[in-house]
Order: sequence, then C-alpha cells, then structure tokens
Amino acid sequence: MYYRLNVAGLQRDLKLCPVSDTLYIGAFIMFGDTELTERCAEELLKRAPADFDVMITAESKGIPLICSMTRQAGLNRYVLARKSLKLYMSDVVKCEVQSITTAAKQTLYLDGSDAAFLKGKRVLIVDDVISTGASLEALETLVSRCGGEIVGRMAVLAEGEAIGRDDITYLSPLPLFTPDGTPQT
Repeated sequence: MYYRLNVAGLQRDLKLCPVSDTLYIGAFIMFGDTELTERCAEELLKRAPADFDVMITAESKGIPLICSMTRQAGLNRYVLARKSLKLYMSDVVKCEVQSITTAAKQTLYLDGSDAAFLKGKRVLIVDDVISTGASLEALETLVSRCGGEIVGRMAVLAEGEAIGRDDITYLSPLPLFTPDGTPQT
C-alpha cells in the first residue's frame, strides 16, 4: 500500500508501514532523492523567519535537508544532534527522546563545541517530519541548555497531531493511516 504525497511541487508515493496493529505511517525518505531534497529546502527557506543565525536537526533523514538549506541560505555551518556518543565528543550536552518511528528511548547529544556555538544564536530547528513532537521537544531542550534562542520550527511534513500545531511551519500534511490504508481523521 502506498500514499501519494504532493509536496514542493513534486509527487512521491510513500510506502505505508506499520507502527502498531492499528496504526500505519507513510514512509517519507529523502535519502537519495536530490530533487525532492533541493525543492523542499528551497520552499522551506521561502517560509523561514529572516532572523536566524544557524539551523539544527537531529541525526535523521533531515540531514540532507538541513545541508541543502544551509547551502542555499549562504551559511557555512549547521548543528547536528547525534544519536550516539562519538569518540571526538567532549563536554557533551544531552537530552532523551522517544520518537514514533523508534522502538526505544534515544538520547540526543551535542558536542561541547556545537553547544558553545549555539550560545546567543538565533536557532531554526529543521526536521523532515514532525509527528508527536518528541524529537522537536528534545532539540528545543538542547538549544535552551546551550543558551540559544529558538526563532522557528520547520519541517517538510507535519504528521498526525502535529498537523494542527501553529508553532511549526511545514510544507504539507501527512495523515496517519489505518491498517487498510485509509487516512485517519
């Protein structure tokens, strides 16, 4: 089963994948789709607040998106919250998160140099899909702990309960689905 998505002037068929016995989601995957990534980055930047200094995302499918947005915005750096500690990381700032697409709790980590870079900066949070808002909340916590100011929250898609939120900017809604592929209302 697939769901036909229209976003940034493009169409993509998203495979429906089970999250539970009663809930399916459309698998939105930007990896490998340069056209989709570039177009979504361009459209998000048109809607972005003008007053941001840096963008942040969680280590996810949003990485190519934030890379493209950073390049298109004429910036040289973005911040990535990692899902595991790396040997090079020191003075780490961390926050736990439970995402709809991940079975277990995860922790997001910022290296101390990234944390210091965020201090006093106006930060735009970027993600591919916002659903429950758990990952978004973890990124907000990290930015706050580092002394950054959040000036916007953006995603390509808002899914489920996130569709009704007025504090995020997104390009298109993505419904949740029943096991037979019917969009939930």
